[in-house]
Amino acid sequence: MEKIRTAVIGCGKVGHFHAYAYQHCENSQLVACLGRNMEKTKAFAAQYGIRAYTDLERMVRETGVQAVSICTPHPDHGNIAVRCCELGLHIAVEKPLAASLEDCDAMIAAANEAGVTGTTICQRRFYRPAMRVKKAIDDGKLDKPILGTVNMLGWRDMAYYHSDPWRGTWKGEGGGVLINQAPHQLDLLLWYMGDIAELYGVWDTLNHPELEVDDTAAAIIRFKSGAIGNIVVSNSQNPALFGNVRVHGSNGASVGVQTDGGAMFIAGVSGIAEPPVNDLWTVHGEEDMLERYKAEDRAFFNSIDSIHYFHIRQLEDFLSAIIGKRKPLITLEDGRKTVELITGIYRSCRDDMPVKFPLAPENRGGFDGRLK
Repeated sequence: MEKIRTAVIGCGKVGHFHAYAYQHCENSQLVACLGRNMEKTKAFAAQYGIRAYTDLERMVRETGVQAVSICTPHPDHGNIAVRCCELGLHIAVEKPLAASLEDCDAMIAAANEAGVTGTTICQRRFYRPAMRVKKAIDDGKLDKPILGTVNMLGWRDMAYYHSDPWRGTWKGEGGGVLINQAPHQLDLLLWYMGDIAELYGVWDTLNHPELEVDDTAAAIIRFKSGAIGNIVVSNSQNPALFGNVRVHGSNGASVGVQTDGGAMFIAGVSGIAEPPVNDLWTVHGEEDMLERYKAEDRAFFNSIDSIHYFHIRQLEDFLSAIIGKRKPLITLEDGRKTVELITGIYRSCRDDMPVKFPLAPENRGGFDGRLK
């Protein structure tokens, strides 16, 4: 089997997920890592038996790396991804793709110019119940999707925000719950419902007074298909973690996936408390399948290394796409759509009016039009 020489850029909590995954992908040979602090980077490298670097060009020259995962704080994704593309590297970018549409567009253009493959990490698409919802839609079991909803109610205490200096700030994070905790559910909504025509959104900081950014947000969406969407996300519900995405059809059938439940997941700190399951299934003739699906998904969840399994599946697809010269199942353009949705909510709240799509980068005001 052909193997791609891989490396991880960013040696923090999420970087460990990618390093572990690459060492367990059949089509990967993990060779290096890149960080800002050599002492920290050497410790990361020693854990995986790879070479440590603080200089990207030197890493490429000395190791022959072909593909990298970018696991830095997301405001740094754009510049790093563009430079990697210029060096001919294929890129897997952690969620969210970037903190601004300008950075999204720059890395997409750079990847196209260099002819390299790019993906953004949305591993919840590989959850079996999430895939089951998509298949039901594609198979016409809902007739036409007419309503899609996202609810993501969780909790982050101030110890979490203090765990890294960039968290909870506009400069370091580019936003709050919308851009850090909610992208997975928002990606699923867009995967199921398609492109957005218009939205009205609001956000606020309700019970984290030290934060600059949002801990709660909501939006009403009109999709290009004519369907309606509703989003409610929050880091202000304690104790809680409840995340689901549901789709309702014109024939009265409804399907849903609970992506998260039990307790808040923090990369490198805690595990996944509850398995992802279908939490709603009223497809005609399949109403009695819900409990069977739940049982199957719980059994599968308990049979795998749930912390790493889905990252491995997505990175295997990324590397297979490189080898097969095809698009990965999740593209950079998919990642941009999620950032566009997030940006739309911020801009709508700023202007107190609906925002029409598509959105372009905006230099007026702060942080791609997020602030007044």
